[in-house]
Amino acid sequence: MPMSDDFSTRLSNALPQIAEHFGTPFHIYDEKGIRETAKLLYETFAGVTNFREYFAVKALPNLSILKIMNDVGFGFDCSSITELILSRRAGGRGNDIMFTSNNTSPDDFNVASSDGGCILNLDDISLLDKVPDMPELLSFRYNPGDRRTVSNGIIGEPLEAKYGVSHEQLIDAYKKAKEMGVKEFGLHAMLASNELNYKFMVETTQMLLNLVKVLKEKADVTIKFINIGGGLGIPYKPEDAPLDIKKMGEEITEIYTDLKKNGVEAPDFIMESGRFVTGPHGVLVAKAINFKKIYRNYIGVDASMADLMRPGMYGAYHHVTVHGKEHLTHDQKIDIVGSLCENNDKFAVGRMLPEIKDGDLIVIHDTGAHGHAMGFNYNGKLRPQELLLKEDGSVELIRRKETEEDYFATLNFEKNTLSL
Repeated sequence: MPMSDDFSTRLSNALPQIAEHFGTPFHIYDEKGIRETAKLLYETFAGVTNFREYFAVKALPNLSILKIMNDVGFGFDCSSITELILSRRAGGRGNDIMFTSNNTSPDDFNVASSDGGCILNLDDISLLDKVPDMPELLSFRYNPGDRRTVSNGIIGEPLEAKYGVSHEQLIDAYKKAKEMGVKEFGLHAMLASNELNYKFMVETTQMLLNLVKVLKEKADVTIKFINIGGGLGIPYKPEDAPLDIKKMGEEITEIYTDLKKNGVEAPDFIMESGRFVTGPHGVLVAKAINFKKIYRNYIGVDASMADLMRPGMYGAYHHVTVHGKEHLTHDQKIDIVGSLCENNDKFAVGRMLPEIKDGDLIVIHDTGAHGHAMGFNYNGKLRPQELLLKEDGSVELIRRKETEEDYFATLNFEKNTLSL
């Protein structure tokens, strides 16, 4: 959705000065908005047993951002060893870190178990035999198969997804883990991505709680926590209704309250949102550098799909505004494009915008998650800088832009030849 009025006002007042000082393009994030969202989550789920958010590091893997997450009490959800190491550098230790194993190598397991360890969330029953040091606390990622369907194709239907332990394997997985010495257990599922229907998340919660009872009866294990994953959506289009986080919190709280009334010891409640926490609190700012009129009208900017691949990869919508021209008549049908040698290098297609001239600042909204993080170097493109609009109004560089030296660094190595 368009950035919040508060973020928009604070950024707009200083944007030309920021662009002049740092140069374009850049992603810039709003510390105030991120902290307010963190507060909202804790208030919303205050009535649920030991609620904790584990920020999905893949959404915005920047050390300065992760330090904010640590400061507000979030843990870290990691999908790779690099993300795990980054989380430890941000202050996460032990059970502050959830490492969801996915086709995990022996080296990955060794790093995961070192330096205080983490909560290991296994993606496959076969991985039990590959964990070098079985932890006392272990979780499994559950894939319900055709028992659930999803609303979009980002993750894919559970029956076709590569993730998780199948329904038929689940009890055996917990029995085997218990036999191998595991003392405490978690249960995880990640079935949604950018989900705007809060009911789906409530249903996932109920599904996992039902499985907690089954696992107690059939595997004789007590589940310490359930983790409903991430996937809380944001309304990228102005006309989209936002996720009703208030109702989601109320209904999940009611489920937990009923468990307590019935004398059931409820497991801790965990989520691992990324997009919902940072997505609306970031924008990509680029400069218009060229107008091309052939069969369509094109505005070329100094950013490209390498800086934000969601529109090209998913056909995803990101709202676009032109700094200082937000209230002018939007009577120009325009494609906003980059310089990548790919025809899907487009931030907006057939978008109605005001007249744009060279030098205008183009603001692409909702890039605070899966924006810079999904960047790449095709065509030798160098990833842009990241900035933080701090609560005191200052703007801080939190990642410098890549240089040619960075790009060529992996070509500097000792000669290594295998003669056959």
